[in-house]
Amino acid sequence: MRYKGYKFVRYADDFSVYRTSKSRSRKIGNEIYLFLRDKLDLPINREKRGIRRPNTYKILGHSFVPNYKKGMKGKYQIVVNKKSRQALKRKLKYITKKTLPMSITERLKELKLIYRGWLNNFRLANIESKLKKLDEWLRNRLRNCIWSDWKKPERKRKNLIRLGIEQGQAYAWSRTRMGGWAVAQSPMLKTTITVERLKHKGYEQMLNIRVTSKCWTTTIRSSSDIMNRRIREPYVRWCERRTLLANAGRAVYSISTSYFLLVFSISQIRFHLRL
Repeated sequence: MRYKGYKFVRYADDFSVYRTSKSRSRKIGNEIYLFLRDKLDLPINREKRGIRRPNTYKILGHSFVPNYKKGMKGKYQIVVNKKSRQALKRKLKYITKKTLPMSITERLKELKLIYRGWLNNFRLANIESKLKKLDEWLRNRLRNCIWSDWKKPERKRKNLIRLGIEQGQAYAWSRTRMGGWAVAQSPMLKTTITVERLKHKGYEQMLNIRVTSKCWTTTIRSSSDIMNRRIREPYVRWCERRTLLANAGRAVYSISTSYFLLVFSISQIRFHLRL
């Protein structure tokens, strides 16, 4: 396929080919099917094989959605699918569970290990708006844990005074009948346990890691820009994942609304495609 100039993505025993029309995709799909069956003697998974549009296809937790920005009509962008986002949120929710016996410093260390790896894996995707909401939700979870750790009203009052609240106001807030989650989202903790104080303890916003890191950004002008850049991925080296990310970016950002994907899955991975 590389010899013929086709745009494709391969990961282990799955691969997809990108073409501009359904008829062209059907013709190439038949050629690939006969080559795999007759020359390489590889069985094809008929359930996964097919011709699909980009917005109905998912690969390694990524999805494709149309880009509605001005001047980008007919182009697609990479996003993280809902299942992958929910998996991350479940892990963060467990670490920020208030009944989990951990200090705030230990929680922040565990959180870094989780979302740094996740951000590195999905660095090609356009997730800035999702990360902004997730950061706010995570901070409220941390405030809830801190409020729960203070336990008794008198301890809450003293800690609020240490954080700069007047004695009368601190007494009223410490005796509130609101639940912990409601208090975490109220001015009681947002004005005392601020982002700066959390950062002093070791907290890092996911959005800042995404923007300031040396990973890829989603602002890519052409497919040649992607291929000329070097992918920094020291932790994932299995099954040509580096090549996958490069080819995925090259294919998606040069894709148009008439593009179709040929999707194949085989049961063996020791092969070379030389169509």
